[in-house]
Amino acid sequence: MAETTQQPEALDAGSEYRQPTYLLTINGKDIGPKINGRLIRIALTESRGEEADQLDVELSDHDGKLAIPPKGATVALRWGWVGHGLVDKGEFTVDEISHNGTPDVLNIRARSANLGKGLRSRTSSSWHDTTLGQIVKDVANANGLEAKVGASLASKRVQHIDQTNESPVHFLTRIGRQHDAVATVKKGVLLFLPINGAATASGKAMPAVVLTRRAGDQHSYNSSERDSYSGVRAYWGDTNKSQRRASVAGTETNLKTLKDTYATEGDALAAAQAEMGRIVRGKATLQISLAIGQPALAVQTPVKVSGFKPEIDGQDWLIKTVTSELTGDGGFTTKLEMERNGEDDAPTKTDDADDDDDE
Repeated sequence: MAETTQQPEALDAGSEYRQPTYLLTINGKDIGPKINGRLIRIALTESRGEEADQLDVELSDHDGKLAIPPKGATVALRWGWVGHGLVDKGEFTVDEISHNGTPDVLNIRARSANLGKGLRSRTSSSWHDTTLGQIVKDVANANGLEAKVGASLASKRVQHIDQTNESPVHFLTRIGRQHDAVATVKKGVLLFLPINGAATASGKAMPAVVLTRRAGDQHSYNSSERDSYSGVRAYWGDTNKSQRRASVAGTETNLKTLKDTYATEGDALAAAQAEMGRIVRGKATLQISLAIGQPALAVQTPVKVSGFKPEIDGQDWLIKTVTSELTGDGGFTTKLEMERNGEDDAPTKTDDADDDDDE
């Protein structure tokens, strides 16, 4: 099953016969020869944020000869199409095993290897007069990881922030929501990037992947303006005037008010803009099931589509979840969940707070 890794090509549904291929290792050993003829399916769900990527391997144990791997074993997956190279999907840690019958079937479930106990253990720290980039690097160093922070985020000033009896995963998710960023661990690297997916950690623009309707066999598009907020308000404490003030992103026609009170105007405005960004992206969603699996597609990849309705083709999309499945009978499919990739450029303002407006 091993194949030389090369740059994957964009694939669409056509007349060409294609054969999926994969390389699956457990603790560094290729298990392909042991599971030939036994594979029922390999399924991988890649998500952003706090959720770990999940790998499921389902094997036939009709003759009872399969060994059950130990919990904590490291599983590595590379897969793709014959002639198009293998795509490295990283390493995972086995954390759940089940064996059912008859007929006997072994199920192995593993999750992202680097999202282990260290990042989920509660701890406390404080930062004062520093940058967002330095905070992420400190968290990464404390957990034996390398850090890569988006260029637009790294230099943002943070006056003060506390991590109080809080896991690094929860802490990074919290500050990520405040700055409309996503924190995730891939191959030993802690990534902290803008959620709009417009750039990599180095600041290099990410080219959009173009998917035609020919590439998929099912889609579901949804767009709704009902009950959609036009703006977001966040409060902050103005120590100079000894009063609470409000920063607003968007317009005040239909405001959503955040429950937290922030230390500075900058923190409040960042939180309001981040929430407004989530509202804008959530106004339209698109799911596409690709008959020809696209192993190179990843979470946070910008996407353009064609061959649908003008309202769908005219949007910029951002991949939120990727679910791919390779089956023993030669099938290989990918399902994408996407949201509108729109940055909110609505006006912002700061006013004295009116407590009667609190929600």
